Order: sequence, then C-alpha cells, then structure tokens
Amino acid sequence: MMAGVDAQDGASKEDVVEVQERELQTESGEKREGFLGKVKDFIHDIGEKLEETFSFGKPTADVTGFHLTSITIERAEIVVDVSVHNPNPIPIPLVDINYLIESDGRKLVSGLIPDAGTIHPHGSETIKIPATLIYRDIRETYHDIKPGQIIPYKVKVDLIIDLPVLGNITIPLEKTGEIPVPYKPDVDVEKVVFEHLSLEKTSANLHLKVENKNEFDLGITALEYQFTLADMPVVNANLSRSATIGKCGEGMLEVPVSFRPKDFGGALWDMMRGRGAGYSMSGKLEVDTPFGPMHLPFSKEGGTTRLKKKQRGTADDESDED
Repeated sequence: MMAGVDAQDGASKEDVVEVQERELQTESGEKREGFLGKVKDFIHDIGEKLEETFSFGKPTADVTGFHLTSITIERAEIVVDVSVHNPNPIPIPLVDINYLIESDGRKLVSGLIPDAGTIHPHGSETIKIPATLIYRDIRETYHDIKPGQIIPYKVKVDLIIDLPVLGNITIPLEKTGEIPVPYKPDVDVEKVVFEHLSLEKTSANLHLKVENKNEFDLGITALEYQFTLADMPVVNANLSRSATIGKCGEGMLEVPVSFRPKDFGGALWDMMRGRGAGYSMSGKLEVDTPFGPMHLPFSKEGGTTRLKKKQRGTADDESDED
C-alpha cells in the first residue's frame, strides 16, 4: 500500500511541475508577444508621426517648352524645358532622364542624361534637355521626309527619381508640335537697272527673284552675298528693304550696288547693247519664320544678265531676261 501511495504522490508532483512549467512558458510567451507588440506599435506610431511630419509625396512634372534655338538647312538645335516640383521637405535626386523625339512613330533623336541633378525641398526646377536634329541623317533614313516640309513631332521624356521609402520611380511626359525641314531658296538676278553711270562710279539696282520652296513664309530681313559680274567682283551691296515671300511662292528683292565701269572693260558696253554678261552669286538670307530666325544659303553659277538704264516715266520691271 505504501508503495502505491508513493507512486501516486510522485506522479502528482510531476504533474504539478509540468503545469508550473507550462504556466511559466505561457507567461514568458505572453511577455515576449507583449514586448514585440509594443515595439511594433512604437514603430508604427513613429512611421505615422514621420508621415504626418514629412508628408512624403510623389513629385510632379510637365514639359513646358520646346525651343528651336538655331535652325539651318543642315541641323536644328533644340532645347526641351521640363518643370519638376518637389512637395517634400528633403531634396529629391534625379537619377536619369531618358528622352526621345519622334515623328509619326519614327525616331528622330534620343538620348540619356545621367545624374541630372537634385530638386530642392518644397521647390521647383526647370530642367533643360538639349538635342540636335541632323536633317541629312533624317532624310537618308526616311525618304518620304523632304526639304521644305513641316513635320509633326512628339517628344517623350522619362524622369527617373529616387524617392525616399519608395525608391526609384519613373514619371513619363509627352509634348507634341511641328518642326520644319528647311530648304534653301532659289535666288536669281532678274535684271540690273543702273541709276547713275560714269567711268569712275556707277550705281545700280539688282532685281533679284527669290523662290521660296518651303511650306512656311520667309520674312527676309538681311542679305549677305558675293556678286560677280563679267568676272569682276561687285562690292558695296546690301539689301535695300525687307520683304516677305509666302510659302511655296516667289518675290522680288531690290538690292543697290555700286561699281567702277572701267574695271569691266568691254563687258559693260556689251551688257548695255543687250548682249548680256555672265554673273555668279552666293550668300545667305537672314529670315524670320514661324519657327524662329533662320540662315538660308543660296548660290547661282553661270547666269547672264544685261544692264538697263532707268528711264523716266517707264517701269523698272520691264522684261529684261535672256
């Protein structure tokens, strides 16, 4: 009997110990869970406080300008303005800027600008993206794009920004418009009408016919050129007044010149007798266009013209072509 009692007492003691161990483990687990929970709550509260204090937000951006800073028949220099606003109280780095200029889905030019700078806290910055269009490359790649045309463009910009907590984000932007593919004008001497003639100095007017082969107006403001008549250079020539040549149209320019007839020898008298004399000319026109100012070159070789004296009561534009 005593042995049975002792066995029962031993079993009871083991049960008590096991129950106590379970209670200790439960209490320890509850304490750990309680501690971790408090830590999580603390971190959450800190996050909410930081969010309330700093109010992190996504920057906004827009393409605000597309500028043709220089245009010739060879190339166009472009600057794209991108305005970026940072609503956050800390500076935001611009990681990269990817850009693409296309026309009807065809790439004209593209590029990457790495480490593009930093946007100041609660500030706005205008990022200027330079690009160059080489017209020869465009025409050789896309044969349906011809000189003188106006073509549509679309500029696409991807701003890659390093935003706190979120990491790198991409802001896609677009802008559309039109750009020209300039064509040099055709300039020819219609006639030469002299105002005063002497062996020492003669003043005359060159009547130049200008053909505009572009799909946009040309407002001619200046003419710079070299003119050779009867194999002799003519100097002191400039544009007497400005003129506007409509798109795909023609117009006349009147340019005063002066020269010494004795330098031309017998060629001058041949021109006065109506036999004509050879001339060549080259230079450039300074023009205003809807896309900005342009410098358009021209040249003419092997032409012939005649001198014609201005008569009182007669029009200067009397036909005088050979």
